[in-house]
Amino acid sequence: MRIWVDADACPREIRELLFRAATRREVPITLVANQPVRVPKSRFIDTIRVGAGANVADYRILELMESEDLVVTADVPLADGVVKAGGQALDPRGQMYSEANIGERLAMRDLLDGLRGMGEVMGGPASFSDKDRQSFANQLDRWITSHRK
Repeated sequence: MRIWVDADACPREIRELLFRAATRREVPITLVANQPVRVPKSRFIDTIRVGAGANVADYRILELMESEDLVVTADVPLADGVVKAGGQALDPRGQMYSEANIGERLAMRDLLDGLRGMGEVMGGPASFSDKDRQSFANQLDRWITSHRK
């Protein structure tokens, strides 16, 4: 069991929470990014740096992950690939992606992307909140606990 992190856009608060969980619960975590990522020294935390380019980190995660792994990402197409590969994906806001909801999440992403392209929708998601952080922490704890049995 390993946790993979799509680290280029992962909020700092979530990375710090993951670092604490890795050390306290002894869960291996790998951050994948196309730029350097600072991580604390721990035998449970490592990084993989990939080349520049769209989706390079995503492809590397999909190549290396196994079916019992968790991927932390806000990237809905990556989450779709993870779910299709038998893994589990968790949004940094604490929502678990699943076969039951990934189609809807992809459709919503595509709709909003199209509306932004036409100038109909401005801006992005709401600011990251304490509620998001707590929801993520709760889901992460549930996942680790269920995979330790």
